[in-house]
Amino acid sequence: IYADPVKRLELYFRPKDPYCHPVCANRFPTSTMLLRVRRSTKKKQQLDAEEQTQPEVQFEMEILGIVTTVYKFQGMSDFQYLAMHSGPDGKQTSMYDKVLMLKPEKEKFFNRDLPLYIPPPIFSRLDTPVDYFYRPDIQHRSGYNNPHASGENLIGLSRARRPHNAIFVNFDDEEIPTKPLDAAVQNWKKVCTNPVDKKVEEELRKLFEVRPVWSRNAVKANISIHPDKLKVLLPYLAYYMLTGPWRSLWVRFGYDPRKHPEAKIYQVLDFRIRCGMKYGYAATDMPVKAKRSTYNYSLPITVKKQGSHTVSVHDLKQGLGSAGTSGAKKPPSSRYKLKESIYIFQEGALPPYRQMFYQLCDLNVESLQKIIHRNDGMESECTERDGWCLAKTSDDLRDSMSLMIKQIIRSTRPALFSNTTSSEDGKEQLAYESGEDEDDEEEEEEDFKPSDGSENEMETEILDYV
Repeated sequence: IYADPVKRLELYFRPKDPYCHPVCANRFPTSTMLLRVRRSTKKKQQLDAEEQTQPEVQFEMEILGIVTTVYKFQGMSDFQYLAMHSGPDGKQTSMYDKVLMLKPEKEKFFNRDLPLYIPPPIFSRLDTPVDYFYRPDIQHRSGYNNPHASGENLIGLSRARRPHNAIFVNFDDEEIPTKPLDAAVQNWKKVCTNPVDKKVEEELRKLFEVRPVWSRNAVKANISIHPDKLKVLLPYLAYYMLTGPWRSLWVRFGYDPRKHPEAKIYQVLDFRIRCGMKYGYAATDMPVKAKRSTYNYSLPITVKKQGSHTVSVHDLKQGLGSAGTSGAKKPPSSRYKLKESIYIFQEGALPPYRQMFYQLCDLNVESLQKIIHRNDGMESECTERDGWCLAKTSDDLRDSMSLMIKQIIRSTRPALFSNTTSSEDGKEQLAYESGEDEDDEEEEEEDFKPSDGSENEMETEILDYV
């Protein structure tokens, strides 16, 4: 806990009880001293029977060291749940010996008749009291009926719409938009109030002229713009593809990749580094960081989140643009830029994360490009799974990329492959679908540093717009 400054120190009142909910302490810096105080008592000799003995007390203090960090328990104890059962007479009976299996048991243990015991599915995510402002009931006019809510979108009804006004297109939609929504235009005009913003807008326009389809990470690696401003600028210049071979990508207004065979180079490839003993190395042997893992999951209550500053239009106008702050270490031209490795695959280099989303044109390996261009000039149909490419093109690309990564790991850690027989066996061994062992436990290498600000997730910025 001490090694991670965002972790909170947990205290369990009943450590052996799996139903015990901990109380958490926050970490604070301090400048205090640790003292050792000794109290010694020495009795005086009694001179007269009528006089009472007055003991002599002395204190000795010694400074042991300086304390720089302290943990304070400032929250409530929250809920403590006991596995108990109330009998007909109101007497409480413990059920721990009946519901906890502390040793291998026979079938008889599982066939016993027990009273119903349902533990809570979740405890409170907060341990400090907060004011909850209930909204008053809405008074509708007479004759108003609530709209019918389908079971597929119950959450969406209570979620506030984000005012970024992006246009979303599915692969099956017949028409594609040729211009942005008026609200998107107005949003960008409100934010674009200085020459730097206008320059960034022109830079992004030029990017879409050179290449009509971009991923958000690719854009962030080519221009320097504040992420909150990019959320407003992208819907002003492009629409978002939800499904198909260009899913999660931004497409220039008026350009339909389904009608242009040359657009196959902009298709997306979901690539995941394969790991597991059947591939010759485990997840812990790879010097590539995993975005998340169930093995390292922390409960929300055990992590201290920093208070985030909500960025408003006023903040964006006042300098949260590409120029950044005056005390920034990075120059204005690259303050918000990501490294190229976040969207380009290079031969001889490992991806920054185990799951990456590449556009086919960003696979900078000659052998991979040959696979992509096998049917140049013979594209006849654009399908939702393969786009303009031949069937199983994505599988062939994943197999080739997995072999390249295996060779890199082999060169850095030859001991892992001491028992392998031949490269042909390796090719045969890697002929599996990718991503099966994505959630294996990982251990990050100390000498590996992923790209600053890089993200390992499919461009789910759709959540920022709807």
